[in-house]
Amino acid sequence: MAAGIEAGIQRLHVGKRLSEAAIAGGTVYLAGQVPEHQPDADIEGQTAEVLRHIDHLLAEAGSSKQHLLSVQIYLKDITDIGRMNAVWDAWVVPGHTPPRATVQAALADPRWRIEVVVVARQQA
Repeated sequence: MAAGIEAGIQRLHVGKRLSEAAIAGGTVYLAGQVPEHQPDADIEGQTAEVLRHIDHLLAEAGSSKQHLLSVQIYLKDITDIGRMNAVWDAWVVPGHTPPRATVQAALADPRWRIEVVVVARQQA
């Protein structure tokens, strides 16, 4: 794990182009998470993979899905929203559902069906 701390900002998994997470003032900002290990899976499989990765990154940053502040979901095909929502609904913590936007977008890899951006609060 590459990590960096600068002027009150901690970055996790710092790469040439982006960091997987930045933490500042008790808030965790995740880069868009995509299905890196199952790029050819269906929307359910890709969504489950992305949500597992979000769980892992949030835990590493001292947070969890219970502390989500906002979520943006980008779908390659908006008609996948019902099937994606079925996986989302099984994952999200009841009573802690975040503000969320879901839109159709052209994603960087044509095999990807979903990308998810998360902002969360660190656990107290």
